[in-house]
Amino acid sequence: MNVLITGGAGFIGRHLISVLQAQGHTLTVVDNFSPQVHDADSVAKFNSVFHGKLIKGDVRNREVWVEALDEQDAVVHLAAETGTGQSMYEIQRYEAVNMGGTALLLDCLVNQKRRTVSKLVVASSRAVYGEGAYMCQEHGLVQPTGRLEVDLTAGNFEPRCPHCSRFATATLTGESTTFSPTSFYGLTKQVQEQMVLMYGRVLGLSAVALRYQNVFGPGQSLSNPYTGILAIFSNLARENRPIQIFEDGLESRDFVYIDDVVNATAACLATSVSGVHALNIGSGVPTNVLQVARAVIAYFKSASTVSVTGAFRKGDIRHNVANLESAARVLGFTPSFNFDQGLNHFLDWAAASSVGKDAYQASLQEMRDKGLLVG
Repeated sequence: MNVLITGGAGFIGRHLISVLQAQGHTLTVVDNFSPQVHDADSVAKFNSVFHGKLIKGDVRNREVWVEALDEQDAVVHLAAETGTGQSMYEIQRYEAVNMGGTALLLDCLVNQKRRTVSKLVVASSRAVYGEGAYMCQEHGLVQPTGRLEVDLTAGNFEPRCPHCSRFATATLTGESTTFSPTSFYGLTKQVQEQMVLMYGRVLGLSAVALRYQNVFGPGQSLSNPYTGILAIFSNLARENRPIQIFEDGLESRDFVYIDDVVNATAACLATSVSGVHALNIGSGVPTNVLQVARAVIAYFKSASTVSVTGAFRKGDIRHNVANLESAARVLGFTPSFNFDQGLNHFLDWAAASSVGKDAYQASLQEMRDKGLLVG
């Protein structure tokens, strides 16, 4: 197939390219090589490993889409701004790239004189759920709304049942869970995937929105402070610097290894996959932040100390863990890596890489200045 990958020079995109090239697909990549993610040598490095057509351009530019979509059979739309915290104050940029860029894709696709695209895949996020699914002792399966600041300030970090206000317990979140994003990033992903799935139905295309959980692995940016805690913790541990953890450290995430994410994404292009779907892609297992910090410190035999600060970011969720039944049914997807296996691969790679530039503290201060980080 002729496959267009937007954001193809990014973390997920580079791994996906390797798999699709090996499968014999002809690839076109669009990427703007944002300095927040890429260093000055990124274009040359990318060209050394990529054997298709590269369009250095922005998804907010119609001309880029017109050129890129020509003669394509499938589109994998990965290009997006991805910082949950940053989205809460860089609102216009996140709207323009995530929603506006996707709107341009669909506008160009609908108005093509000769449409060849039969498959659309969009990188969505578990952030569309907000807190996701929980169990209440009295009301059973519930979906809490955003946590109250009065609770967070008092150190009560678990979400409450929306019916009786008792604290609830996290459980597997399935795709039927209601949209309830607590960050602007999550809202852009909700709209982005709804646009793609709607036009998949309208145009009779196979359209899949993959609700990635917390993706990690070799090759992710070590200098982008919005990449995720594994990159941040590995940088701090290698320099024996203190690691400060938000809330009480028991907040958890579903960490999914990059190879599993790429295999699920590539599977969407198979001829056996048809119709319109929104699918969770994760490990199906929660890991709390304190566990992550301790594992990273142990790997590097670091002298870093861990302090649990009680601070919290507005818009953060408490827990997430994905129900993967739909992905197994539609894609045949089952994760091959557990967290410990993936973490060792990631840390082996990080240990051989330069420590990323320290932009993390500056990003936290920026959130404090805007009233989005408390404590």
